[in-house]
Amino acid sequence: MSTEHIITTNPATEQKINKFTYLSDKELEKNIDNCQEAFLDWKLTSFKERAKILVSIGEKLEENKAELAELMTQEMGKLLSQSEQEVDLCIGICNYTAKNGAKNLQNEERTLSNGNKGIVAYSPIGIVYGIQPWNYPSYQVMRYAIVNLMAGNGVLLKHASNVTGTGQLLEKIFVAAGLPKGLFKALIISHDQSDTIIKNKNVRGVTLTGSSDAGRNIGKKATAELKKVVLELGSNDAYIVLEDADIENAIKECVKGRIYNNGETCIAAKRFVVVDKVYDAFKEGFVKAMEAVKVGDPLKDASDIGPIARKDLRETLHEQVIESVKNGAEILCGGKMPDGKGYYYPVTVLANVKPGQPAYDDELFGPVASLIKAKDEKGAMRIANDSKFGLGGGIFSKDIEKAKKLAQDHFDTGMVFINTFGIADPTMPFGGVKDSGFGREHGGFGIKEFVNIKSIVIGS
Repeated sequence: MSTEHIITTNPATEQKINKFTYLSDKELEKNIDNCQEAFLDWKLTSFKERAKILVSIGEKLEENKAELAELMTQEMGKLLSQSEQEVDLCIGICNYTAKNGAKNLQNEERTLSNGNKGIVAYSPIGIVYGIQPWNYPSYQVMRYAIVNLMAGNGVLLKHASNVTGTGQLLEKIFVAAGLPKGLFKALIISHDQSDTIIKNKNVRGVTLTGSSDAGRNIGKKATAELKKVVLELGSNDAYIVLEDADIENAIKECVKGRIYNNGETCIAAKRFVVVDKVYDAFKEGFVKAMEAVKVGDPLKDASDIGPIARKDLRETLHEQVIESVKNGAEILCGGKMPDGKGYYYPVTVLANVKPGQPAYDDELFGPVASLIKAKDEKGAMRIANDSKFGLGGGIFSKDIEKAKKLAQDHFDTGMVFINTFGIADPTMPFGGVKDSGFGREHGGFGIKEFVNIKSIVIGS
């Protein structure tokens, strides 16, 4: 047995929560073997049987909602109310997939060019290995696990170390819901052990949500083994405010989009690109609203945001702010590292944000907003697309048809939100382009990422 372990820490108090010991290499191998054995039975079950288990998982999530939500808040610092919303989203994923999975994966009959018949079947492939981040400790797991279970695959999880407890609780919930033992396993392992999982012959797919650098690393290792990969990576989403926008609504939604989940969301609103004619009005209202955001204990109703999830992450965020200011950015509010317990960081707005600054070029994972003035609509779209990332973005305009056309024809991202801020929905595809990764989740697309699209041709 390895003597190495993980200690989880509450970012609001800096107090230890729990201690978890890494699996030994032998235990890890046994877990992979168990998952493969469970898969060989599971792949032969009917869609109806699988859907029944998924509904049961949703029910168990509801039963354990209070415990799970509180644990997520303790481990990563999001508001308790937002942890509860996350559990609700997970339940929604279970129910949506149970209802629509069979339809998404049903056989398709084709007529061949010679008149013969063909069938396209979507067959399970084996074990799908997920490497998941801490910012949505339950949702990120459910997003890939539920569709792959519906598809007939086995699922292994390496969760972020600071939310290890959430991963362990989710596994207990899955088992309590009736999922065959071993079919889903939350593994407590090191990075080196993770690499051995990718190489295992029974692991047929790898999915990662994380930074672009992590995506390059894992993508290289997985593709070297000829394994299918889905990567959902970072972003620096631009929200465009046009001349005909409802400024009051734009301010309200942009504040929500920047501070939701403590600002630690890949699809959060991060760069606010405002056309010249409404820039001053937006700036005044936006800064005032951001200054009014209350940073505090995530378990208390009075708080609007909680702490950054880890000490090192807060330090990185502050360094990005300081570097941006050194290169010409102006702090309109916030920007000072606070004293006291907890990894709190003030809600911050930066103006005069330009290329060459982290606030323009990179992802700032926390409640820091980059305010950028554009000459006009064309200039705003150019700035929005002037990014190595391409996950999401937003447009504020009263002309919905114009906004739809800009979104479809010009926004170089996987998702665009009109007059609102980005949230995940089980009915719509989720994913990006460029350094934000590739592959899609949700909306009937994610369920087909890790299946064998099989051609069956029937002779006359």
